[in-house]
Amino acid sequence: MFKKASEAKALQRLSGADRKKLKRAAKERFPQVSDADIDLILPPKTEITVSKFPNRSLVYGIEGGYPMLFDVDGRGTEIFPTVFALWKVPDLLPAFTLKGGEVSRFILGGADLMFPGISIPEEGMPSFLSGKPWAVKVPGNPAPIAVGVTTMSSTEALKAGLRGKALRITHYYRDSLWESVEGHYVPNAGFFEDVVYGDPASSSGSQGPDSVEDFGDVDSGQTYVYAVGGDVEVNDVKLEQDPGASNQSDMKNETAEQITLDMSGLRVTDNVSAEESNAEKNQQALSSEEVDALLDKCLLQALHTTVKDKDLPVPGSTLWSNHVLPCRPAGITLDIKKSSHKKLSKWLQSKSSIGLISSKEDKHKKEVMLLAVNRKHSDYTSFKPEKLQPQMVADNSVSTASESQPQRPTLEVVEIYKSSVHVNPILGALGVDTGRYFSASEATEIVSSYVENQNLVKPTNKAIVVLDATLCDALFKGTIKKGSTYPTEIHKKDLGTAFLSRMQPHHRVTRGSESAVRKGALKTVQIVTERRQGNKKVTRVSGLESFLVDAEVLASELQKKFACSTTVAELPGKKGHEVVIQGGVIDNLGKYLLEHYAVPKRFIEVLDKTRR
Repeated sequence: MFKKASEAKALQRLSGADRKKLKRAAKERFPQVSDADIDLILPPKTEITVSKFPNRSLVYGIEGGYPMLFDVDGRGTEIFPTVFALWKVPDLLPAFTLKGGEVSRFILGGADLMFPGISIPEEGMPSFLSGKPWAVKVPGNPAPIAVGVTTMSSTEALKAGLRGKALRITHYYRDSLWESVEGHYVPNAGFFEDVVYGDPASSSGSQGPDSVEDFGDVDSGQTYVYAVGGDVEVNDVKLEQDPGASNQSDMKNETAEQITLDMSGLRVTDNVSAEESNAEKNQQALSSEEVDALLDKCLLQALHTTVKDKDLPVPGSTLWSNHVLPCRPAGITLDIKKSSHKKLSKWLQSKSSIGLISSKEDKHKKEVMLLAVNRKHSDYTSFKPEKLQPQMVADNSVSTASESQPQRPTLEVVEIYKSSVHVNPILGALGVDTGRYFSASEATEIVSSYVENQNLVKPTNKAIVVLDATLCDALFKGTIKKGSTYPTEIHKKDLGTAFLSRMQPHHRVTRGSESAVRKGALKTVQIVTERRQGNKKVTRVSGLESFLVDAEVLASELQKKFACSTTVAELPGKKGHEVVIQGGVIDNLGKYLLEHYAVPKRFIEVLDKTRR
């Protein structure tokens, strides 16, 4: 969110009423802290200012001091503490601890936190919900170095084998927000260890060393690692070798400890190893029949290990990214375009035609859905699942079914649901918050828990749920015609789908650190080419707001790419903007949005009026 430097549009003081409102919002957002902790970051007798930024975020700070809170979208629902606030109150948020300080290099470079990079305590992974603020700490250091929002619940994380993205980082030490503070002073340096690894040659002071001299005598060529403000830096000290320094104490020789970088949870695009290059060459050598066999093997492995009946239905893209890809052998790049099916939808339809699975194309979402798994099918029963080592898979629910594509900006589109008057009694009976958003699996788990708590499973047939009055009203009230009889039973496989249909569908779009939740189905991007003034063509593109694409930025990029003039205009009678490009660039524009903004092809509508 604060990766790139940007200046605030406006700065103003908060009124007394707004101060109280901000404190109430902070207390609701961080319920585990006391009023005294809130007063530490927002002192009662100190003026509080709010800065408005171009990305709609608000930053609240102490006048003449440090920024303490920031609001992601300016609506007051997603408030986070800054690192300055976390240094004053380190336990303001629950925190994940990294496996090693070296992993912080990537967090402080703007990367999101992946589960393989988290140190799991002996008592197990702590419980957490999706969409909640969490902090990041390095080992042995109580002061957090970053803050973000959880991308899934602990239940979903365990189901996924602790793979994928754990935390979407919104702010970190040394980003543009931290750099905006004059002097870059660390307000409570006593919290930071001078040396995380190696010998603490300069551990007398409370602050981290500012230069090599702060370590005292150093040895040429040795690696010294220290932490300032929670950041772990590695400096290779290069000095002229003194022949008389060969008798230095053993203490200095021990400081050159080898630091193992846990790469399992990090994406690294540079310095590709020879083994990875060979793996790509081997993948290119596979025939389409061999790729087909590998696809089938990964699908069966996923159906045995991670795809549960209670989680169905699931979109095909989610099945691919969260279940099939993690089951591929290590070092193998799985590309469905190199198979005989060419497309994910056709592959799933072929598995449906032989009776292994049940799938159906959702015309509204323009995506194939996995509805059910036939666990009595001969292919399923004859397959013996393997024990695979966890491996890192890009958590991108809208990515294309190919890993051979160039690296794109991170984009996530997640279907979520909100409670309605129909299902509120079910959530109330379980003590679940009706104001939050739920994934499809979470909603299905809620209704399954209700059935279990009320003992509604039919004794003579475990696949049937007997409807009590509350569940019957939640699923069917208002849908049954007058004079018709309400159903008394429902099959388990239809329970989750029926429950979801009674909730309010929403979707969450996330690009980098920017996120937005909107009601209803995701709207498409429309690209239209038409004639103007004789034989001249113009191309219009609209609907960019659905994927958090800045129209002004896109217009500037297209102007350079196509060497033509571009303009941005408001859509008449609608919210949003459209970019107008001189010339018929309809095909190249769609390709550009796909490759540079990761807009899925199925969400791009193209209309060429010049061919009529």
